[in-house]
Amino acid sequence: MVVPSDVKKIGLALVFGIIAFSLVSLVLTTQQSLLVGILVLLITLWTNEGLALGVVSLLPIVLFPTFGILTTKATTLNYAHPIIYLFLGGFMLAIAVEKTGLHTWIANKVLKVFPNSAKGVIFSLALTSGLLSSILSNTTTTLLLISIALFLSNDPKLKLRFVLAIAYGASIGGIMTPIGTPPNLILLGIMQEHSMAPIPFFQWMWMVAPLSFLMFIFVSTVLSIGVGKEKIEMEAGDRPLTAPQKKVVFIIATLMAVLLLNAPIEPYWSGLGMSEPVILLSAGLLLFAPPFNILEWMEDKGKIPFRIMMLFGAGFSIAMAFSQTGLADEIASYIISLSTLAPIILLLIVAAMVTFTTEVTSNTALISIMLPVIYSVSEQSGLDTRLFMMVATVCASYAFMLPIATPPNAIAMSSGVVDVKTMMKYGIVFNIVGILLIVLIAKYFWSGLV
Repeated sequence: MVVPSDVKKIGLALVFGIIAFSLVSLVLTTQQSLLVGILVLLITLWTNEGLALGVVSLLPIVLFPTFGILTTKATTLNYAHPIIYLFLGGFMLAIAVEKTGLHTWIANKVLKVFPNSAKGVIFSLALTSGLLSSILSNTTTTLLLISIALFLSNDPKLKLRFVLAIAYGASIGGIMTPIGTPPNLILLGIMQEHSMAPIPFFQWMWMVAPLSFLMFIFVSTVLSIGVGKEKIEMEAGDRPLTAPQKKVVFIIATLMAVLLLNAPIEPYWSGLGMSEPVILLSAGLLLFAPPFNILEWMEDKGKIPFRIMMLFGAGFSIAMAFSQTGLADEIASYIISLSTLAPIILLLIVAAMVTFTTEVTSNTALISIMLPVIYSVSEQSGLDTRLFMMVATVCASYAFMLPIATPPNAIAMSSGVVDVKTMMKYGIVFNIVGILLIVLIAKYFWSGLV
């Protein structure tokens, strides 16, 4: 009898979970061991897609209360976390941008800023992808732009470079704002859970701008090596914005202005004191209302990626379970001896560990696990908690080697013009450079701002 592949994948996940439980039960409590086993089960299912992502993301609601890790109420509260509604507003804006075609107008404008050579297009695609990913989901941005890359040239080598420029640009740009990528939002959620002062929207942008700029330059330069001097034809004409596009631009511009005014600038301005999830969700809901009328619920609700919102809920649940069971403190006790090392060496260890671990698992799940551990270690060791958490969060998005590492990498692979060997060849270089830049900027720039 032939066993369906999905059944094999689910069975494999169960086996891995049982093995993990058996091994760690030798050194951890039963409750902590059960959490590790469930975590391995979830990560395996997320990785091998034995069940749909949204289904796997809802499993903690069943498994955590069943095995006495968290109560049902404590688990489900994480699926209504304020950060999820911040991202919901961002999703609505992304849908409006796509529906009105504003992304193609933006892409065409940015493409024309650079020379119409292959190198110029690589720079412009990476930058366009990065800028869009700072306000939209990096997954959405990559999907929207990938078709542009595939039709700009018939040369397979150039197509490969163009696709990678978009995928890597999306990951680089996703860290530029708190809403750009899921790990950023998980960091804000965990900071809120531990009553830590949040990083204001524009302070975040100011902090990561140098890192993003340097990575854009380096990645685009490396991808441009050996591409030749082929000229790329751009879209002729200069089309004006349509009325719907102008409405979306107005909402985004107003949103950015409100976020700017909401950010405190001590001691000169205390900010508006508004909740950022409320601001983002309000902007998204305005798209349904007159006089904008850009989105229509029955038509557009299917485009909202609720499975990603469920993934956020699972991530926050995992983080809470690590704290509540004491597993975060237990792991921290095993690595607390590292606190005797110089802070910059510790930053390098954390950055490398997160970056390369992210290559083989979901960055959302990984950062949900790592941040509570890093919080416990830094609190017990007297280290700069916010700085170490920020480094780990950014590194979770800066994994460039394997398709499974980030959604943009997976989308690039699905285009059919990128192979794993080539992605690994470029990715290992970008991983190492990213780690070094993140650590240096964190040590000598972020330490005075976080």
